[in-house]
Amino acid sequence: MVAVEANIIPDERATMPGRGAWVHETHKCVDAALRRRAFVRALRVSGPLDTQTIEKRLNGYGQEVNGSK
Repeated sequence: MVAVEANIIPDERATMPGRGAWVHETHKCVDAALRRRAFVRALRVSGPLDTQTIEKRLNGYGQEVNGSK
């Protein structure tokens, strides 16, 4: 994940510029990271991040990105 302005964006190839953060792409892991404000700390941003992009992506893939249940 990387922060672009106030949005958190998945960076699957790890090629986007800037500081990145790693997290399993499951609802459980992402929810825990959001509750603990882990993205804000890891990406060193001040203020809240818009997480709609990652939430839409997780909802589109089901429970896990790789398709396993």
